[in-house]
Amino acid sequence: MFGTIGHTFELIKMSWAVLMKDKELLWFPVFSAMGVGVVIGLFFAIGSATGAIDRLSETSTDANGQATSAIQGGDIVLAVIAFFLVYFVTIFFSAALVSAALERLRGGDPDVRSGLRHAFAHIFPILGWAIITASVSLILQIAKANQKNAFGRIVLDIVGGIWEFLTFFVVPVLVSESVGPFGAIKRSTELVRKTWGRQITASFGFFIVYIIAIGIAVIPAVLLGLIIPIAGIVTGLVTVALALAIVQSLEGIFKAALYEYAMGERPQEFDLRTLQTAYRAVPEGQ
Repeated sequence: MFGTIGHTFELIKMSWAVLMKDKELLWFPVFSAMGVGVVIGLFFAIGSATGAIDRLSETSTDANGQATSAIQGGDIVLAVIAFFLVYFVTIFFSAALVSAALERLRGGDPDVRSGLRHAFAHIFPILGWAIITASVSLILQIAKANQKNAFGRIVLDIVGGIWEFLTFFVVPVLVSESVGPFGAIKRSTELVRKTWGRQITASFGFFIVYIIAIGIAVIPAVLLGLIIPIAGIVTGLVTVALALAIVQSLEGIFKAALYEYAMGERPQEFDLRTLQTAYRAVPEGQ
């Protein structure tokens, strides 16, 4: 475990060096959060106007006297569309971030405009990938919600983990290679297996970094909140948002660097040995 944590922070340090050269990369997570907020706000307004929000908490009684949900088919369609749009917005700005990071790692000098321009140039493959991965996520979530068996839920979690693992390079492939979403899935799987083998597991964990970043971000908010509660809340919103933007930017840079390494290139600011051990082989029988 401690080896994993130490390795993670080595990768974070290298990603940080890149981010310090292009601090504008922080805007992409900010734009993503703003875009998701707009989508949620828009569909909340539509849901309120059509009564869908009210029906979420309403129940009706069937002929047998059993309570049933008042949610209608149109409400479900509205929620699914919102779900897919959130995925698209998130992936689009992730693609812009990875594009800008790749430009920096290849010796260029990216900015927000160049990242967005590159993402827009691949918007249809990005849209296709958003539909695919959102569909997979939705199916797994529905299956898990309807799975009463604990072992079955574990299996579904494993399936989701394998999917996320094998599609790790889809976004870098989409913005770097002339392939569609299905081709990008195939290409991502090939890169992972070719570079690290078939039996591999992650030896890094950005989840740990998210927890630590949020923990540090709330400290000034808590201290200020003890004196002025409302100021503590506002400060917390700002510091946590900034912490998340930083970690998301670092994660995007790392993904770009790992893609470059898988392609046989040497990304600037990154040590090849560290990238090589970002994944490790799992011994046979384990």
